[in-house]
Amino acid sequence: MTDETAGTNPSVTPDDAPDRQPQYRPPDPEKGLRGSISATLVLEALTVLLAIPVAKNTGSGTGTLGVIAIVVLALLMIVACRYVKKPWHPWAVAGLQVLTIAGWAISAPLGVVGIVFGVVFAFIFWFGYEFRRRARLGLLPGQTPIERPGPGSAPGDR
Repeated sequence: MTDETAGTNPSVTPDDAPDRQPQYRPPDPEKGLRGSISATLVLEALTVLLAIPVAKNTGSGTGTLGVIAIVVLALLMIVACRYVKKPWHPWAVAGLQVLTIAGWAISAPLGVVGIVFGVVFAFIFWFGYEFRRRARLGLLPGQTPIERPGPGSAPGDR
């Protein structure tokens, strides 16, 4: 028995060990932000898919390639939900918005959807930036603000 489990009792799991404390996972303050990004991506994917009948029935006469491009764009949006924890996700979302706005070539309503959701994502990313800025300064509810010395005060004056 040369593997790592040699000498351990396989019937006792780490949860059954009497002397083990439950592990504490600190709360993730940006979990809600990532959830709103994922939800917005799914809503945008549904809206983009709803652009298919509009594109087919308008004067633009979208063909099979246009419909395939719309479906691929919607699938990319749904796949992007998986990667919102990655540091590059804002760039991926921005790229999807650019592709959606470029969909104006397929159907004008698709470009309008891209502009509207681009504004929505701009607000979401601004809220995230503002949240991180306020958290860094200690201005969120339940935090004590960071005291900054005023001009002319020496460090030992307090």
